[in-house]
Amino acid sequence: MAQIVIVGAGAAGLMAAGAAVRRGHTVTLLEHAPRPAQKILVTGKGRCNLTNACGEEEFLRHVRTNPRFLYSSLHAFPPSATMDLFESLGVALKVERGRRVFPVSDKAAEVRQALLDYAAGAELVYDGAASLLLEPLETEPPPGKKKGPACRCVGVRGDSGRRYPADCVLVATGGVSYPGTGSTGDGYKLARQAGHTIVEPVPSLVSLVSSDPDCKKMMGLALKNVVLTLYEDGRAIFSEQGEMLFTHFGISGPLTLSASSHLGDMDRHRYRVEIDLKPALSEPQLYDRITRDFALLSNHAAQGALVKLLPASMQPVMVQRWGIDPATRANQITREQKRELVRLCKHWAVPIDARGDLAHAVITAGGVPVREVDPRTMASKKAAGLYFAGEVLDVDAYTGGYNLQIAFCTAQAFAAHLEQDTKGGNAV
Repeated sequence: MAQIVIVGAGAAGLMAAGAAVRRGHTVTLLEHAPRPAQKILVTGKGRCNLTNACGEEEFLRHVRTNPRFLYSSLHAFPPSATMDLFESLGVALKVERGRRVFPVSDKAAEVRQALLDYAAGAELVYDGAASLLLEPLETEPPPGKKKGPACRCVGVRGDSGRRYPADCVLVATGGVSYPGTGSTGDGYKLARQAGHTIVEPVPSLVSLVSSDPDCKKMMGLALKNVVLTLYEDGRAIFSEQGEMLFTHFGISGPLTLSASSHLGDMDRHRYRVEIDLKPALSEPQLYDRITRDFALLSNHAAQGALVKLLPASMQPVMVQRWGIDPATRANQITREQKRELVRLCKHWAVPIDARGDLAHAVITAGGVPVREVDPRTMASKKAAGLYFAGEVLDVDAYTGGYNLQIAFCTAQAFAAHLEQDTKGGNAV
């Protein structure tokens, strides 16, 4: 059995610790924050969308970066295994729209506590990881064998100065999103020390900033069952139906988060969002609907005539963008003016100026390149005895429970291969 040090007591670290302890290993779990797994508490708007109840092929279609890397680990520990595990830990689950899985209680704290219970056999030490303890290895391979790692990881030196010796070390520190929850990018520093390169971290699944003053006028307005389409230089690159939110700085909500992961270099490209407020109706059908509304509300002024069509906070904004005299009565509105209203309802445009910052991104894109990690075991190809799991890897997915599932399956892959790796005296 192995002596294991896991750096980071978040979703991946706790999952790996619990799985390793159940295989008889001795685990020390290092956490630099005062409370572990704080990021769990802010996922899914405090409800924790912990996985997605879909098949493996469907799951991989929702992985934005390096989906092929996950074939082995996701097959070994699919969403159904995650659901079974949490239910065995006493967390009753439900599946909502888009196959998103939540605790029945709608409390992320229940998921966090279940992970802490699962990892209870590990020693939790409140200390950060200042550096890896590395020893050089023979760099010239025997005849007929490929060149292996140049060094071995034999433990961690803590921020306290204490040494934590180990047969192997798992880096599960997350990315750099929501730094207040403990994700401060320490894992990238450790990876570089072992010879890894880092794909530059950027915010993913993030709100979008717009200079459009209409967003601020409608701040707090949540729209359901709308279609959001993201355009890059006039070409549609993302379109999906769901929910979104106007904020004081732009737009947010599930659709916006998913769209944000498709943004490229914002210095080189121009982006805009168009929102179809009435996706169930074609433009001719919407024209007929508006005509009927205006007939029923014939003596109402323009804004009052929109009462059946739009939310209250959007009505005055629409009238202003529509360009119609607010005093115009519904029975005075012309065919052309109705066609313009249809166009605005089907193509509400929002220019996009910037991504939200890393501090408020749901996840981080970038990290340890997957070409430098064994996809079966999560073992480093640069340092024997060193592993990575979760968001520290350059793998990220859209919103919907996919990213937590990636943390869970990569953590389980690490634990499942520990015995053969430590017995073989190599981590790859």
